[in-house]
Amino acid sequence: MITYLVLRNFRNYTEEQIHFTDGLNLIHGPNGAGKTTVLEAIYFLSTGRSFRTLHLKDLIQKGKSYFFVEAHFTKDGVDQTLSVGFDGVQRKIHHNQTAFSSLSDLLGILPSVLFAPKDHALITGSPSDRRRFLNIQLAQTDPLYVYHLMRYHKAMKHRNALLKKRTETTMKSFEEVMAISARFLMIKRRELLSTLQKKLEYYCQILSQENDQFKLSYAPSIAIHKENEIEALYKKSRSKELILGTTLFGPHRDDFSIAFHGKEAKTYASEGQKRTAIAALKMAEWDVLAEKSEATPILCIDDFGIHLDRNRVSALHDQLKNFGQIILTTPLDLGLESAIISISEGQVQNSSKALR
Repeated sequence: MITYLVLRNFRNYTEEQIHFTDGLNLIHGPNGAGKTTVLEAIYFLSTGRSFRTLHLKDLIQKGKSYFFVEAHFTKDGVDQTLSVGFDGVQRKIHHNQTAFSSLSDLLGILPSVLFAPKDHALITGSPSDRRRFLNIQLAQTDPLYVYHLMRYHKAMKHRNALLKKRTETTMKSFEEVMAISARFLMIKRRELLSTLQKKLEYYCQILSQENDQFKLSYAPSIAIHKENEIEALYKKSRSKELILGTTLFGPHRDDFSIAFHGKEAKTYASEGQKRTAIAALKMAEWDVLAEKSEATPILCIDDFGIHLDRNRVSALHDQLKNFGQIILTTPLDLGLESAIISISEGQVQNSSKALR
């Protein structure tokens, strides 16, 4: 549970502490007030990345030279802190008294799930959107997955450099590394999707009154799984890839599909049904993360009111009590017992416990 968040020169926050309670925390405020920025800060500390930008400099408040964000939280009965500072050049990352050198070291310390409007891309977006979903989920619970993901991309980067130079010298050594890591990544992704599928079915039944059926199907770019066969495929592909200058096959081209009653959800599901699938998938994601991390992840929901219709919002309301600490932004009065945090122009105006 996050007890409070410190934001300094982070987006539109100059210097602010935002306090939370266990259970439900509702963040209110006009557009542009900084509601989503609070969720962005939590997500950043949880995953080492923003869900709104690829560039750390974008997080620094205009006219300032650095940002600092810190979470004070309780985990395993122990009070802890996690912080990141960035001055445009150097990053300073600390977990309690331990300094880290890489943002990837943050993964798994403060597990969280984000449910935001952008998640619509899991159905309508590109394969990279769906790969990112798998990577973030797996990286928060499996350090070995992070290792193989970084190892694979590093080796592929070297292989692509050789392909661009149109030389096969030392290419075999990089392909050996890629084959080992590719097999590991594909196995973990297949296992995750299988686990998510069972939970997706359960939550879809709840949210849709047993009307909607969705199915996840892994679509790897390599159909084989033995390391020597993967390595052989890379060797066989060299002649074509030397012309194109890039690696065509591997986990970096993986995808998964979401089907609605046996047909492509992107085309055949209504907007409401798509939102149901995403909401159910996010709850399934939370369940898996809770089981794998042996902790209670923080559930962050952005723009709660736009996700589902009235009936499905009501069904989701009934489930919220099962998800530990929830921090959400919403234009709606949910009629629930919750902490109310009012924000305007990057400042907390008031914070209170509402008993309804």
